[in-house]
Amino acid sequence: MESTAWMQLHSVMNAQQERRPFDRATLRRIATFARPHRRRIGQFVVLSVATALLAVATPVLAGRVVDVIVSHGDQGTVVRLAVLIALIALAEAAFGILGRWLSSTLGEGLILDLRTAVFDHVQRMPVAFFTRTRTGALVSRLNNDVIGAQRAFSNTLSGVVGNLVTLLLTLAVMLTLSWQITLLALVLLPVFVIPARRTGSRMAKLQREAANLNASMGTRMTERFSAPGATLVKLFGRPEEESVEFAARARRVRDIGVRTAMAQSAFITALTLVSALALALVYGLGGWFALRGTLQPGAVVSLALLLTRLYAPLTSLAGARVEVMSALVSFERVFEVLDLKPLIEEKPDARAVPEGPAAVEFDNVRFGYPSADKVSLASLEEVAALDTRSGAEVLHGISFRAEPGQTVALVGSSGAGKSTIAQLLPRLYDTDEGAVRIGGVDVRDLSAESMRATLGMVTQDGHLFHDSVRENLLLARPGATEDDLWDVLHRARLEDLVRSLPDGLDTVVGERGYRLSGGERQRMTIARLLLARQRVVILDEATAHLDNTSEAAVQEALAEALEGRTAVVIAHRLSTIRAADVILVIEAGRIAERGTHDELLAADGRYAELHRTQFEKHAPRTNMTDIAGAGAGEAVAVA
Repeated sequence: MESTAWMQLHSVMNAQQERRPFDRATLRRIATFARPHRRRIGQFVVLSVATALLAVATPVLAGRVVDVIVSHGDQGTVVRLAVLIALIALAEAAFGILGRWLSSTLGEGLILDLRTAVFDHVQRMPVAFFTRTRTGALVSRLNNDVIGAQRAFSNTLSGVVGNLVTLLLTLAVMLTLSWQITLLALVLLPVFVIPARRTGSRMAKLQREAANLNASMGTRMTERFSAPGATLVKLFGRPEEESVEFAARARRVRDIGVRTAMAQSAFITALTLVSALALALVYGLGGWFALRGTLQPGAVVSLALLLTRLYAPLTSLAGARVEVMSALVSFERVFEVLDLKPLIEEKPDARAVPEGPAAVEFDNVRFGYPSADKVSLASLEEVAALDTRSGAEVLHGISFRAEPGQTVALVGSSGAGKSTIAQLLPRLYDTDEGAVRIGGVDVRDLSAESMRATLGMVTQDGHLFHDSVRENLLLARPGATEDDLWDVLHRARLEDLVRSLPDGLDTVVGERGYRLSGGERQRMTIARLLLARQRVVILDEATAHLDNTSEAAVQEALAEALEGRTAVVIAHRLSTIRAADVILVIEAGRIAERGTHDELLAADGRYAELHRTQFEKHAPRTNMTDIAGAGAGEAVAVA
C-alpha cells in the first residue's frame, strides 16, 4: 500500500496543476499510435483483470483457513487451502512477470514509434528551424516527453484497469463479509487521499524549481564544457565568478532536495499512520462482532487483508485523472513538433536531376528569410510568442548562369548575400520569387535524393561529427573502399597526418572535429567532397582556414576535383578565384559587377577596390603595428 501511495504522490507531482479538458483530437491521434499494438493491449487488459481476481482471492482463502482452525475442522481442508494459496501466489508472480513484459513491450514500442516519428519529422525540417530552436529543448521532446507519453500505456492503462477491477471485487467481498466495518473503513479514505493532494501540490512546486535550476545548470555546463565554450571562458571568462554562480545554484538544488525528502517522509508517515488506524478499526470492531458471534473470526482476518488492498486502488484511481492529464500533456508536446509543417517539402512527383553535366541557373531570384512562426515553435525557442514579422528581402533579382564545367565565383562585402545564394542552390531555403535551376530543372521539382547525389558543399566552419575519420568521410559515400579513403586523403594533403594518428582512419576527431586544427578540419571536409564525386560543387570559403602552403596544396586538389564540374565558389581571398570563368561581385543583395578577373580589374570598380585592399595595402611589413594594420585592412575587405 505504501508503494502504491508513493506512486500516487509521484503522479500528482508531475501533472499539470490546472484543470485541462480532454482533447478529443489528441485522443484520436493517440489511438493511431496505439493501433499497431492493439493485440498486446488487449492481452494486457485481460491479464490485469486476472491479476486483480487473484489479489482478492488470497485474503478470502486466508479467512477460510482461520475459520477451519477455530472450528477444529478437517486438517486436509487446511492443507488444501494452503496449497491453493501457494498456487495463487505462484500464479500472481507469473502474471506479474508476464504483465511487466507486456507493459514494457508496449511502452518501449510506443517510445520507438514516437521517437522515430519525431526524429524523421525533424530531419525534414529546413535549416531555418535549427538556427532558431534550442537543441536541448528539442532533445527533451525526444526523451522526457516521449517517456511521459509512454507512461500512459505502461502505467496508467494497467493502473486504471487493474485497480478498478480490484476495487470493485474488494468492496463486493468486504460488503458481503461486514457492510458496517466496510463503511466505517471508507470514512477514513479522505484522511488518506487529502495528504496526497496537498503534499503533491507542494512537492510539484519544489520539483519544478529544481527542474528549472537543473536545466539552467545543464545548459551552462553544456556551453562551458564544449571545446569552443571552454576556450572562450579561458580567454575571456571569469573562473571565480563562474564557480560562485554555479555553486549558488547547486546549493539551491541541495536545499530543495532536503525539503523534498522531508515532505516525502512526512507524507509516508501520515499514510502509514492512517493505514494503522484503519487496521485497528477492523480488528477492534471485527473482534467485537466476532466475540458476540455475529462475525466469523476468519472474516475479521479477511477484512483486514482486504483493507490493505482497498486503499491502494482507491488512491490510484483518485489520481487517475491526474495521470491521464499528465500523459496527455506529454502527447500534446510531442504532437506539437509533429504538427509543425516543414517549410520545404518534396513534391510527390519530384524528378531526378537530368544525367550528364549540369548547369546552374539563378533566374531573377528574390528572397527574404522566413518569419519565426513559419519555421519554429515558441516552446522550442523558450519565448512567450514567436515573431510573426517576415525578414527583409536580402536578394533582389539575382540572375546568372554557370554552364557545365564552369566556375562562378562570388565575392563582396560580408552580409552582401553570398552565402544566402549558396544556400538556395541545394534548397536549404526556397526562393520567394524567381527560380533556381540545376540541369535546366527548378530545384523545387527535384527529388532530395538526386539533389544530394548531384550537389556537394563545403562550408566555412568545416563541421565534423564526434566520430572517427573513417565515419566522417563515409558520410559522403557509404560504399567507399579503404583505398578510396586514402586516395581522397592524399589529394586533400591529409594522408601523412592521418597515418600518423594513433588509430589511423579509426581515430576519433572529437566534438566538431576540435582535435584537429582549423586547417585540418577544413581539408577533411574537402576530402569528403572529393569522395562524393558530385557534378555540382559549392565552396563557401573552403580555404579560409588554410595557411599559404596548405592552401596551395588544397587548391591543386580542388582544381583536380572540379575538373569538368560546375562550381559556385564564395571566396574571401581573391587570389583563389583569379582563374574563375565568371566573377560576380555581390553588394546589398544585388550583382554589382560581373566578368573575369582581368575584365573587372580593368573596369576599376568595386572588385578592383577589393583587390587593392587585399594586395596593395598588405605588402610585407616588419613590425607588429603594421601587421595589426594589415589585419584591420583585411577585416575591412570582408566587412
